[in-house]
Amino acid sequence: MEHLTFDYPAQRAVTTRAHVGVVGSGDLEVLLSPADNPGANPSAMKAHVVVRTSVDGYSHIWKSVLDRFFTRYDGAAQIEINDFGATPGVVALRLAEAVEAAEQGDDA
Repeated sequence: MEHLTFDYPAQRAVTTRAHVGVVGSGDLEVLLSPADNPGANPSAMKAHVVVRTSVDGYSHIWKSVLDRFFTRYDGAAQIEINDFGATPGVVALRLAEAVEAAEQGDDA
């Protein structure tokens, strides 16, 4: 079991939570929630990502997938990813689903 953390700069506050996916063979879940104190110092806003994965030795792949995701996503969020062998494509899909779910929650 590997535990990875990543931080990315953010430009806007996330206000709602989202939960997508399930932890199971070849899949993962993403839990997205507002960042701690995002408005305290706007220049210090960030996204913090914690990855728990059953597959060791792929931190460089996780970094690549997350780097690419955060070129498009600028939300200040806490993101937890619980992985059980998902492919990079599934990771990208679940992250996009979590953002969409959170943004729909803002509209409700």
